[in-house]
Amino acid sequence: MAKQIKFTITEGISLPLPSADDLRGRQSVRATFKLSSRAIEALSIVAVHLGIKQKSLFDQLIEDAGSLNLIAKEIESEDFHALERIQKTFVISRRTLVSLEEISRKFNAPRDALVEYSIQRLLPVIANERAKHRKRKEILQDINDHFENGLQILKKARALLGEDDPITIKLAGAMGACVHARENIEQFIEKCEVIEEF
Repeated sequence: MAKQIKFTITEGISLPLPSADDLRGRQSVRATFKLSSRAIEALSIVAVHLGIKQKSLFDQLIEDAGSLNLIAKEIESEDFHALERIQKTFVISRRTLVSLEEISRKFNAPRDALVEYSIQRLLPVIANERAKHRKRKEILQDINDHFENGLQILKKARALLGEDDPITIKLAGAMGACVHARENIEQFIEKCEVIEEF
């Protein structure tokens, strides 16, 4: 067993040093796979929708050795080869690639199939996010109704109290904040519309 080297910050506090192998395992590498367009799209949608880098998402799916082992045992090669596939290059960590290749060899399972079926684990996440997205759109409609009502109140305040009244000024500031929030929400919903089409 290798001796663990420690780094002392101050008296009484020492931390283990990262190993060179651990650091190399986190290094980014490019790997090319042949996947279905649906798998490629699923990976992209989840990355955009949840704000996760594709590399992190890919690493999380493939580094789950337990799930990858189960997938490798159950792969039906005929089903996988029947899929129309596209060659695509991804950036992943070296550790992820090594793990994938080890399991592929161990179970004599095609590497591309392991990736394809690992990505399919995202489909329930997409279904849940699609349902949530529809609820967000309902809330946006409520915000728009609220905004229109706020504009009417502001118009009334200007007419009754004048432009320089403290209440009119505070109300105008609140409406400005509402405009900004509404624009951000609209942009997020628009960016995530792709989940509806998947």
